[in-house]
Amino acid sequence: MQLGKNNGHGRKVAARHGNGPGAGVPLIFVAMRVLPLFFSLALAASLTAQAGPPQLLLQVAKFRNLDQVQKGGEVEISVVVPTQPLTYRQRAPKSFQSSAVVDLDILKADGTSAWHETVTLKPPVLSDTTIAIKNPLSFLKRVTVPDGSYTLRGRIRDQYKSANGETIVEQQLVVAAPTAPAFSDLVFLAKPAAKAGAESVFNRGGYLLTRAGGGYYGRGADNIFFYTELNAVPAGRKVSLHYHLAAEDGTAADADAPLVTTQGGRPTAIVGQLPLGPIPAGPFTLTIEARDATTKKVLATQSQSGQRSLTEYAPAGAAVPR
Repeated sequence: MQLGKNNGHGRKVAARHGNGPGAGVPLIFVAMRVLPLFFSLALAASLTAQAGPPQLLLQVAKFRNLDQVQKGGEVEISVVVPTQPLTYRQRAPKSFQSSAVVDLDILKADGTSAWHETVTLKPPVLSDTTIAIKNPLSFLKRVTVPDGSYTLRGRIRDQYKSANGETIVEQQLVVAAPTAPAFSDLVFLAKPAAKAGAESVFNRGGYLLTRAGGGYYGRGADNIFFYTELNAVPAGRKVSLHYHLAAEDGTAADADAPLVTTQGGRPTAIVGQLPLGPIPAGPFTLTIEARDATTKKVLATQSQSGQRSLTEYAPAGAAVPR
C-alpha cells in the first residue's frame, strides 16, 4: 500500500496496489488532531455528499474519571456516519437498506490495544433510494483509560460493497489529571441539558446530554447549548462565568452566568446556553472563562468551535448503537 502526500488539510489518500484481493480499492486515511471546526465543516459537507468511500467523522471529549480506585480519564467518542455514500441493498419489494461496519480502537503509545469495539450500523429501511436526503447515523461511546498518551483510530467500510473502499481516521489523545484549575473539554448540545438521575452513556454530572454532532447547528436553531466541567477548584469557592461567542467576521455576543459554587471531591458541572441571534452562517467559537468571584482572578478558560447553517437541518442526536 502506498500512502500519498498530505494535501495540507491533514488528509492523506492511499490506494492498494498489486493483483491480490483489494487491489485498486481506495483507502482514505485522515490524520485528525483536535479539529472540531474541521469536524463541523465535514459534517456540513456530508449532508449532501453522495459519492466516494464511506465517511467517518469522530469527535472526542475528555473528562476526569470519578472512580478513585481506577484513576484516569473518561474518553467520550462521538461518531457520525453519513449514509449518502453507502450502498443500499434491496431486501423486499420497495424495501432498501444499507449497512456499515465501524471499528474503533484506542491504542497505547507502544501500539498495543487499550480498547477495541466493532459496531454494525443499519440505517432505517427506505422504500425509494432516490430520496435526496438520507440522514446520517450517530452514536456515542464512553471509555475509561489510565492517564497517558493514546491514538484513537476509527475505520469504516461499506458492508454491501467492499469495492467502495474504507476510511481510516486517527486522532491523538492525551489523558492527564489537571494540576491547576481547568475545564474539561466543552461539549455542544442539540437541546438543553436535563436533570437526570439514571446512569447511562448519555448522562454526565447529573444531566442527560444530547450531543450536537461536531457542534453543528442547522436551520431553525436559535440557541447553542453546552456542557463542561470545572476541575481542581477547592470546594465551596464562588466562581463567576463569562461566555463569549464570536464569528469569523467579528460578530460577537457576551453573557454572564449566575455565580457557581464548586463541589468537593468531584468536578463541578457547568451547563449553559446562548442565543445564536447575531451570529451569521458559518464557523463560530465559544469561549468560557471562570474567575474567582472574590479576587476576580482568572481560574480557567476553554474554547470550542462549531458551525451554523441557516439552510440545512442538523442531524438528530446520537443514539445507542444496535
